[in-house]
Amino acid sequence: MFHAPNVFQRAPLPSATRESEPRRQGTTTATAAPPAPVANKPPAGAPAKKRDAYFDNVKYLAIVLVAVAHAWEPVMDDSRTARALYMVAYTFHMPAFIIISGYFSRSFDLSAAKVKRLVTGVAVPYVVFETAYSLFKRYADGSPDQPISLLDPWYLTWFLAALFIWRITTPLWQALRHPLPVALVIAVLASFSPTIGNDLDLQRVLQFLPFFVLGLQLKPEHFQLVRRREVRMLALPLFAGALVFAYWAAPRMQLGWFYRSNSAQEMGAPWWSGAVMTPAMFGCALLLTIGFLSWVPRRHMWFTVLGAGTICGYLLHGFLIKGAGYAGVFDIFDWLSAPAGLVLVSLVAAAAVTLMCTPPVRRVLRVVTEPEMSWAFRRDVAGR
Repeated sequence: MFHAPNVFQRAPLPSATRESEPRRQGTTTATAAPPAPVANKPPAGAPAKKRDAYFDNVKYLAIVLVAVAHAWEPVMDDSRTARALYMVAYTFHMPAFIIISGYFSRSFDLSAAKVKRLVTGVAVPYVVFETAYSLFKRYADGSPDQPISLLDPWYLTWFLAALFIWRITTPLWQALRHPLPVALVIAVLASFSPTIGNDLDLQRVLQFLPFFVLGLQLKPEHFQLVRRREVRMLALPLFAGALVFAYWAAPRMQLGWFYRSNSAQEMGAPWWSGAVMTPAMFGCALLLTIGFLSWVPRRHMWFTVLGAGTICGYLLHGFLIKGAGYAGVFDIFDWLSAPAGLVLVSLVAAAAVTLMCTPPVRRVLRVVTEPEMSWAFRRDVAGR
């Protein structure tokens, strides 16, 4: 069985203006992922800012892809087609989430209000769910030695650690003259640096960094270009070609290149292959992300409201998938690896993560995903 990283995150949904600020990684990742809303409250009686349906739709559809791809991991070993679909999904679903997270982080600075938002919206969920997932494995999987380490993210919590680091370094990227080339160079260097270690999952933090920095550089007009009819039409042959190539590459290509959690040497490849694969994977991810974004509906859909709860879907769906594995569901029902079983697994994962993104679940989890923490911060912080 292949072990994959996760996403995503809770990406907030302010309007697509330079001044808007969003509010999970985990990876989710959320993200899966999850920027934070503006801390300043509107004056009494002022109308609330209208959410952008397009970005809510992007986040919901991306989190569904994340959950479905994770659900495929235990059952795709015997299916070349499933592995190919998995590779295509993993090429772009986390990059898409990260790009959107960067886009909604453009106005982040080190002001007291925004640092508070970073702590309550990213650091606190990371601590809570890193602890929860570690305890879940310890007791549900019969692993009493499973440590609780806030420095070594386990499973999908890596995304929240990454989002915290990316966000807090945003002022630096905004100050550089050519931030994207610098981020790409850092990602390439990380890809052939096996001594980086596991602290805060820095390999993923650095190798996924260019997508966040790209999001910081985007403007609303870029999304208008992506949604043009010509782009949507070109996306069809693009995805068809990606599926054909993935089917050919499925038995030949290591999944580690998609996870970005190891150096080239750790995957048994020559060091220089990292310098080739990193920009190549970045280009492929960017093309497929553009294709994905071009087909996301712009108007309000039945699932648009769920885009506000993707942090919940990202952080919760891992319990379902890991729990099924710990219970031996995939071993008992080995027919789940058959085509009909793969369809069923996909539908269950999509339905489950949809329920996890609903407003009632979001309200219940708000105490850990959007805590006020007025006891920890001065009263004047929100107004700065």
